[in-house]
Amino acid sequence: MQSQFKQKLAFIAQKKMTRKFIFLFLMIFQSTAICAQTPLKPTWYRYYDTKGVANISTNVTPNHIRHGYEALDQNMQVIQRNRAYNSEADVKKAPLRAAQAQQKTADLKLKKAYTNSQVAIKKRNDALMYIKKQLAFQQDQLKQLQNDRIYFKRQQMEHLRKGENTPTALKNNLDYNQKNIEEKKKNINSLQTNYRNTQAEYDNIIARLKTLE
Repeated sequence: MQSQFKQKLAFIAQKKMTRKFIFLFLMIFQSTAICAQTPLKPTWYRYYDTKGVANISTNVTPNHIRHGYEALDQNMQVIQRNRAYNSEADVKKAPLRAAQAQQKTADLKLKKAYTNSQVAIKKRNDALMYIKKQLAFQQDQLKQLQNDRIYFKRQQMEHLRKGENTPTALKNNLDYNQKNIEEKKKNINSLQTNYRNTQAEYDNIIARLKTLE
């Protein structure tokens, strides 16, 4: 009977020990989980200079940033690495990045406006054809004005041959004709320049679109 009582006491004691062990295990597990979730805070910051000498401080200095640095915990274990940053080199690259961004924006506009090089080729041909028609019309008018001037000049020479003064109406016709001829020549030169510029502009657009395809 006494032996059974001792066995019962031993069972109860063992059960209590098991509960304590489980409780202790759960506490340790919970503590470990909390530590794992909590990010480590840097205590030291270390960088190596050009001679390979380690420099440690409690805060980040311009030298840290320039050389690149490591964030260390209180046990001097690396918890984060940061690449070197050269502000002077970054400033020098700024115009290049700006040009690249500008080119990207221009490329997006080209794609939106023309979709592809074949569409741009068609638009170029249509634009050049329209200018050609205008140019042909202006050249026909110039030719007519030049023929009119020959006629007016013949009339003037006839009056001079007879020893007569050139009539006022004929003088006005000659003056008006000359102004029109000069104006037509300007228009033709302008259209020819426009033709060349339009062709060059579209050629650049088409070439760029082909590189993007």
